[in-house]
Amino acid sequence: MSDGVVRCVLTLLLAVGGAHYTLAQTSAERTGDAARGAKLFVDRACWQCHGLAAQGGGIAGPRLAGRVQVWAAFAAYVRRPTEEMIPYTAKVLSEDELADIFAWLRSLPPPPTVESLKALAPQTR
Repeated sequence: MSDGVVRCVLTLLLAVGGAHYTLAQTSAERTGDAARGAKLFVDRACWQCHGLAAQGGGIAGPRLAGRVQVWAAFAAYVRRPTEEMIPYTAKVLSEDELADIFAWLRSLPPPPTVESLKALAPQTR
């Protein structure tokens, strides 16, 4: 399968179901500097919708921590979002800067499962 077809399929999956798909990394996977990405996440105002720890909530922006899996789908969505998010073109956010943000998001652990939270566990008597 060509890289173009893979990217097209990944973009479609992201548009239909969000960035939480767990898919194998493709050969087009980008690497970046997670520390720089954390700073860029704040500098480019991503935090205003997605929260300072990419936890989501507030008035907009889903949780990204622990959900960003595939570079091609992430990059495609940031450049041409299908929801309320504004597009971040290469003029606003370079490919390297986007890769740094991606690296930071990938470094964040997923949230705990509901079952593992004692306060939310079913009470037995």
